[in-house]
Amino acid sequence: MFIKKIGIDLGTANTLVHLPGKGIVLSEPSVIAISVIDKKILAVGDEAKEMIGRTPDTIIASKPLKDGVIADYKSTEAMLRYFINKALGNFRLFRPEVMVAVPAGITSTEKRAVIDATLISGAKAAYIIKEPIAAAIGANIPIGSASGHMIVDMGGGTTEAAVISLGGIVSNASVKVAGNKLDAAVSNYIRKKYDLAIGEQTSEDIKIKIGSALYLEKKMSMQIRGRDMISGLPKTLEISSDDVTEAIQDELEAIINIIKSVLHETPPELSADIMDKGMVLTGGTALLRNIDKLFMQAIGVPAYVAEDALLCVAKGTGIALENLESYKRSILAAK
Repeated sequence: MFIKKIGIDLGTANTLVHLPGKGIVLSEPSVIAISVIDKKILAVGDEAKEMIGRTPDTIIASKPLKDGVIADYKSTEAMLRYFINKALGNFRLFRPEVMVAVPAGITSTEKRAVIDATLISGAKAAYIIKEPIAAAIGANIPIGSASGHMIVDMGGGTTEAAVISLGGIVSNASVKVAGNKLDAAVSNYIRKKYDLAIGEQTSEDIKIKIGSALYLEKKMSMQIRGRDMISGLPKTLEISSDDVTEAIQDELEAIINIIKSVLHETPPELSADIMDKGMVLTGGTALLRNIDKLFMQAIGVPAYVAEDALLCVAKGTGIALENLESYKRSILAAK
């Protein structure tokens, strides 16, 4: 295995790995299951996510990244090692160069933690790229041109809006509202309205299957199962897409406000470019039905969901790593 470069989108909800010439080779939840007794890692990724909400006291299944940054250093390091080994195979002649995408608003201490965790996980060199830049590269936006491009990257933990010109970020802002907060809003709404307690996976499932940012003319519905808050017994219930749309209004409003704040700080020449080209939406939350239409209505700027929105950041890290010279102004390196 002679691959010496690897791009990683280390997300709050999912981690994606990109290899040059192969594309995305791995996409798994950023979840790790650890035994409380001997601190042994029992599962990572898909297998660990299956355990959330189903573990005995002796096992903890957790997400080591919170709002796009490392909350649990040891678990993140173990998770990175697992993903690098799975992508490249355990037997390899070279230690890879690794590029990791991080939120634009990350502090220098948080950057250091990502770099250290990457190097300890087996990387020869670690590079950091800001998520909006990586997302723009992955969405085929010519970031090096003297023209304004707006990218809104909505992942699991954070939403980042940025205006990019000449390879750098001109104005940006982020909010800790994205896919996970939408899931939590759905679950809280169902608890309050129907006295039904549901788990994380059920609320995510509801959002994906029938969720919409705007009320649908042709309503969708699905059956869900949970625990009745009054009797404490299992219960089945039918909910509609209108329930989901109502549940997530406040979270969507927070995302709209962050986009508006970035546009307020953007120089007039770049604002004119953005009005012409529109904003590009990336990340898993960009796949929510009608989110582009909602942004267009609320902000008055055209919005387009990027092709392969979920994969843009990972693809961008891979492309930037293959063309380090071209993108070196946009990248922070650490040996």
